[in-house]
Amino acid sequence: MVELRSTTVLPAVREDIELHTEDGLTLVGELALPMSGRVEATLVTLHPLPTHGGFMDSHILRKAAWRLPYLADVAVLRFNMRGTHSPRGTSEGAFDRGVREGLDARAAVALAVERGLPRRWLLGWSFGTEVALRHGSALDVEGAILLSPPMQSAIAADLAAWRASGKPVTALIPELDDYLRPEAALAAFAALPSADVVAVQGAKHLWVGERYVRIVLDEIVARIAPKRSPLPTHVPASVVRHGHAAEEATP
Repeated sequence: MVELRSTTVLPAVREDIELHTEDGLTLVGELALPMSGRVEATLVTLHPLPTHGGFMDSHILRKAAWRLPYLADVAVLRFNMRGTHSPRGTSEGAFDRGVREGLDARAAVALAVERGLPRRWLLGWSFGTEVALRHGSALDVEGAILLSPPMQSAIAADLAAWRASGKPVTALIPELDDYLRPEAALAAFAALPSADVVAVQGAKHLWVGERYVRIVLDEIVARIAPKRSPLPTHVPASVVRHGHAAEEATP
């Protein structure tokens, strides 16, 4: 048995995908499925701000796709929102400050529905949380998990829509976040009293470090596939391969 590292890639069925939005754009992404053929839950991920380096390979989202299909039978759908580039390619369109990115989220959920992927959840990080809060309550998902929500463009009406939907929302708030720290987060989510606001001691906005990656992935799995929580920290050496060691501080 070997311990999971930041570059550990575990077995999954990985497929390059294209998404087609209602306004005629083609977006590029990847779908990672459990090799077991069993899907306990599905994550539809929404990446950080592309104008500040966010994309489908932002490290938490990449590590979710590298680990969760094997460790938790969780399917992970990652994609570049409009105008965003990664090694996978460039999605058509232009950055729209979270407005028409709602169509991107809708296209991603639609593909998950078309593929018959069960128990769909939105996983947003930073800018991706704004897209989730502004547009996600009406989508065919069970709920949303928010990492480092800045709460800069989501408004009371968006929280009210989530409250009316009855769908659960969990917000993981870094103790040392650059934009929204735990005390302020409690006030920001007051309009959604059912939201589970979780403070993570010592963490920062980018969740740098293996310790915080494990905390985030454990918190996610505890909510979407609780029977698979907590996640193991060691796996058989025979299943491990290693990906490129991207800079941990890259969002």
